[in-house]
Amino acid sequence: MRLLHTSDWHLGRTFHGASLLESQRAVLQEIIDITRERNIDAVLIAGDIYDRALPHVDAVKLCNWALRELAGTGARIIMTSGNHDSASRLNFGADLLDAAGVHIIADLERMLQPAVLDAPDHRVAIYGIPYLEPRMVMDQLGVQKATHQAVVAAAITRIDEHLEQLRAEGTAVVCVSLAHLFAAGGVGSDSERELSTGNLDVVQVELFEHFDYSALGHLHGRQQVREHVRYSGSPLAYSFSEANHKKGVWIIETGPQGIAGIEEVLLGVPKQLVILRGELQQLLADPELEYAVDAWCQVTLTDPERPADAMQAVRGRFPDTVVLNFDPQGIEDKDKPTSYAERLAKAASTEEVVQDFIEHVRERAADEAERDILQSVIQRTREAQVSR
Repeated sequence: MRLLHTSDWHLGRTFHGASLLESQRAVLQEIIDITRERNIDAVLIAGDIYDRALPHVDAVKLCNWALRELAGTGARIIMTSGNHDSASRLNFGADLLDAAGVHIIADLERMLQPAVLDAPDHRVAIYGIPYLEPRMVMDQLGVQKATHQAVVAAAITRIDEHLEQLRAEGTAVVCVSLAHLFAAGGVGSDSERELSTGNLDVVQVELFEHFDYSALGHLHGRQQVREHVRYSGSPLAYSFSEANHKKGVWIIETGPQGIAGIEEVLLGVPKQLVILRGELQQLLADPELEYAVDAWCQVTLTDPERPADAMQAVRGRFPDTVVLNFDPQGIEDKDKPTSYAERLAKAASTEEVVQDFIEHVRERAADEAERDILQSVIQRTREAQVSR
């Protein structure tokens, strides 16, 4: 059998306020094409289908289209809920969708209803573990500690018991788990929502090592935590910390002895993410930066003094700049501005107080024309006070 592992679609997500729906549609079309061209038997989607619990109608339409097209390839679809999803909303109509080959696993009851694929010489049982919020499920699972480790371990124990019954039927069974969580050893990105504080979200990867393959979701970088325990990562980059990620999916081949092979398939990049750093005029003039003109850009200016209208100037060449930082370089310690409180204490006149405030706020001193305006306003204020 041939399985495709993907996750973290985050349909409806925006990038610094800009819609990503068209880019998401483009990468989903690639996944659909791969599913059809590679004769995929099952598509595994490991949670965070949507970016929010109450998704926008356009995100729901996009999901509906993607699932319809995937089902049209003949592949079965197995998906679990993630921490961004509303499990109850995602689970709506799950029993009816089973008949269409779309299996949604978003609660503990359906967790013990694996999707079973039949090959001539073996069976593949795919168990989904929905995202488990510890305090919401600890009583159902009979655990005493409200940690992800405790509830996931209890869930896997139940799956193991169910799997023993399935294997007792005699046919070789390849067992695949599908889960949305933070496995120890995984590397995160800035775009992921923290599951809990104090490392209470970390789950020991050893819990999954007895499965033939574990398809994980939550971390947005495609990575291998163990040989058969992997994250597919998100199909798109959702933060500049992912600018150098190679996005893709895993294709898993199964056989009567277990996993026969794992292959990476890379996805296209609808719109690149680029991180630029340097002085303003250098960035505007450098011909080697032409590749960044059509990209999402994060720009850090290193001019000794913040340039006037910096964002407008940067966007003149890189129109999709969404983050602008300022990190002045080439300033000796004696020339670096002190704290605003220290400068205020040293100010000898009203004019110096006002000019220091302007320089502190915008990180650039007032020029001669601006100082003339400030002097005029201060003088008129003084004259008005005297005339009262």
